[in-house]
Amino acid sequence: MAIVAVSISPVGEGISVSRYVTEALRVLHNQSRVEFRLDPMFTTLDGDLDEILALIRQMQEAVFAAGAERVGTVIKIDDRRDHAASMDGKIASVRQKLESSE
Repeated sequence: MAIVAVSISPVGEGISVSRYVTEALRVLHNQSRVEFRLDPMFTTLDGDLDEILALIRQMQEAVFAAGAERVGTVIKIDDRRDHAASMDGKIASVRQKLESSE
């Protein structure tokens, strides 16, 4: 399982790009294989890496379909093989360490 942060933005479409982000997020809302979380600057996906990469491609195409002529995509992948990891598990681990050090 992988945890992937992705940011997909149209280039040259003005200051506000929320309508394009909305179209990319529709791709995630219309599927159930990969968990996801919208954050202010990235969307984090949690699941099978091949499925995530396919979804990112669909998200990018959704931004083009919304009228963008150029799209920039940033992807950060955490693909851990030694044990199962998840978005919630990573956050819980850090919170536990914070609490134990207070």
